[in-house]
Amino acid sequence: MHGEYKVPGGKLVVADVDVVDGLLSGPRISGDFFMEPDEALESINALLDGLPAALDAAEFGARVQAGLPRETVMLGITAEAVGIAVRRAVARASDWRDHDWRLIHEPPQAPALHMALDQVLAEEVGAGRRPPTLRVWEWASPAVVIGSFQSLRNEVDAEEAARYGADVVRRISGGGAMFVEPGNTITYSLYSPETLVAGMSFAESYAFLDDWVLGALGELGIRAWYRPLNDIASDEGKIAGAAQKRLAAGAVLHHVTMSYDIDAGKMLRVLRIGREKLSDKGIASAAKRVDPLRRQTGLAREEIIDRMIGHFRARYGLVGDRLGEDELRLAEKYVADKFTTPEWIARVP
Repeated sequence: MHGEYKVPGGKLVVADVDVVDGLLSGPRISGDFFMEPDEALESINALLDGLPAALDAAEFGARVQAGLPRETVMLGITAEAVGIAVRRAVARASDWRDHDWRLIHEPPQAPALHMALDQVLAEEVGAGRRPPTLRVWEWASPAVVIGSFQSLRNEVDAEEAARYGADVVRRISGGGAMFVEPGNTITYSLYSPETLVAGMSFAESYAFLDDWVLGALGELGIRAWYRPLNDIASDEGKIAGAAQKRLAAGAVLHHVTMSYDIDAGKMLRVLRIGREKLSDKGIASAAKRVDPLRRQTGLAREEIIDRMIGHFRARYGLVGDRLGEDELRLAEKYVADKFTTPEWIARVP
């Protein structure tokens, strides 16, 4: 069994292991990390040998951490990362390059249709009818998007949203509310089989699925990092927020919204909770816009998107694709039957 795990901001950790009678047998840890003394690697292998294969990643990591000599120095690797790599090996996890990734980047679409497409494409990937897919969103109109478990009246000022022509929609993933206008954010979704994050907790999978974005931002000159649970940050503050949903069909939906050039004044008026969050950062009085990507890169939004797509393609492979007629037809049905209904939008009043 073979498992790999790229430490966010660190190195690749690889686990090759057999399982005999429910126990790890002959585990071999390798990778491009640094470790002193050399003998520490054999110590890790010995600590893993004979452990129950049913342990979770955290338990594997804890056994390694507890047994390593105190003088061990590890750079680009942690005991926790070893545990994740071993768990992914036992779970027979897939790697990014095991999949034939497709790209969908359609013309602007209505906010409710975006919500429906997330559900449809995740279901299609889970059912094996669509390869794993990266979808870049384009917005046809302003929107307020709230998380699956948020209170509608607590999060949104309905009068202000109507004043700015913003549709209020609810997505299927959790997380916080966001205000978007065409051209002011970069939003994308990943639809992957659950095997890609096998052996990882929700928290671990956030960092794993966002790692390529950190590489793309680095190529754009932005020093960015993952900030638990679901943020991407830089020296200039928060750049993006992620949300995730694992579907019973066996798929993972992971989507991210990045700030390109947001009107903070509008956002403060439309999002109730946003007023308190942003005032804590001094944004209400000190800035009219939240624009880390525009300001830090000096690039047009379209060029940033093109370079992000290029980074993904070089790293994992990516083939251009379009929405299928059946997928679009089903999404439109979901819009009518679910995503524009009061029962869904106000399901948490």
